[in-house]
Amino acid sequence: MTQSKLGQREFVSLMALIMSLVALAIDAMLPALQFIGKDLGLSNINDTQYIISSIFAGMALGLIFFGPFSDSFGRKPAILSGGAIYIIGCLISYFSGDFQWMLIGRFLQGLGGASARVITIAMIRDEYSGNKMAKIMSLIMIIFIIVPAFAPSLGLLVMKFSHWRSIFSVMASIAFVAMLWFYLRQPESLSKEKRAPFRLNRILSGVKETITHRQSLPYLLSAGFSFGAFVGYLSLAQQIFQMKYKLGDQFAIAFGGLALCIGSASFMNSRLVERFGMLALCKYALRVLFVLSSLGLLANSLIPGGLSLVMFLIYMALSFFCVGILFGNFNALALQPLGHIAGVANSVISAVQTGVSVIVGTLIGSFYDGDVLPLVFGYLCCSFISILLVEWGSRRKVLESQA
Repeated sequence: MTQSKLGQREFVSLMALIMSLVALAIDAMLPALQFIGKDLGLSNINDTQYIISSIFAGMALGLIFFGPFSDSFGRKPAILSGGAIYIIGCLISYFSGDFQWMLIGRFLQGLGGASARVITIAMIRDEYSGNKMAKIMSLIMIIFIIVPAFAPSLGLLVMKFSHWRSIFSVMASIAFVAMLWFYLRQPESLSKEKRAPFRLNRILSGVKETITHRQSLPYLLSAGFSFGAFVGYLSLAQQIFQMKYKLGDQFAIAFGGLALCIGSASFMNSRLVERFGMLALCKYALRVLFVLSSLGLLANSLIPGGLSLVMFLIYMALSFFCVGILFGNFNALALQPLGHIAGVANSVISAVQTGVSVIVGTLIGSFYDGDVLPLVFGYLCCSFISILLVEWGSRRKVLESQA
């Protein structure tokens, strides 16, 4: 294990900051979406959703590349090159004169930001192990969860004193500080003798094994559908809170409160998983989410004008708690039988999950017409499909153990 000259507090703070760059790029922009659409001449307000989904598309590609790249050339070159791409994406979006260049910039932000998501976890694994690693990850996740809760407030604060384009300059500045801090203070955590050759056949072999593994595939797809409904929410949050429910600047408070529901679920999951197991918790959470969405769909259909703000917030808070249970457990279940190729498998699982979620989230957002019906129906469909996938995976595992 490579010893870092950073103390634990500084290491945790640095890793959390780097991991938070993508969340910042997504959530800080939410209050600005309608202004971006207006300034860039969009005729269909729903098209502003692509400002969110394009960053996930870039992540899907970056996730599958940066993991193997870091295994071959080291963690520092991978993080620093990803950070450079992220900053370039911020600058392209800042100077964009039309919507196409905006999306190119956002795609590059996701592409570069993918390095932060996949490699920081690898660095933590390089530096720590066992209970110490679990403690470090818990501390980092606490900080990481706070960012989505307060990022919209940062976006609103910037727009109070400047143009929406300044949000991109703020993000680029934060990324530059993070990369400079990382370059000056963090040593390389993967020694040269532990690096794997960057060979296409090795990577393709790992990709093939991951996406065709009979025990991993059901949970990989379930993670994609579950996260897809969440991407649909992210794409629609600004339109729902600011345009449908007329919250104005209080949008940031509602958004932040719901984000903390996911954080509380993640904390609760860490306490319950050893007692009940990952699979059992996923099954419980999916069934609760399906029932909640069924009731939400029924109420939205029967109540004149649809769900009130209070009812919608209660529904989303309970749904987000279920989603918080699912996020970590599905990824762990998908990775569990692939420990021998964990690096490549983690990249593939993250990339496929993100790719599926972009498709699902974009589809949900395309049906939005001022009513929360598409979002609630999207959660209903995604939870139902995930229930079927999990049951399929569980049944195959039982049959294989009996064979």
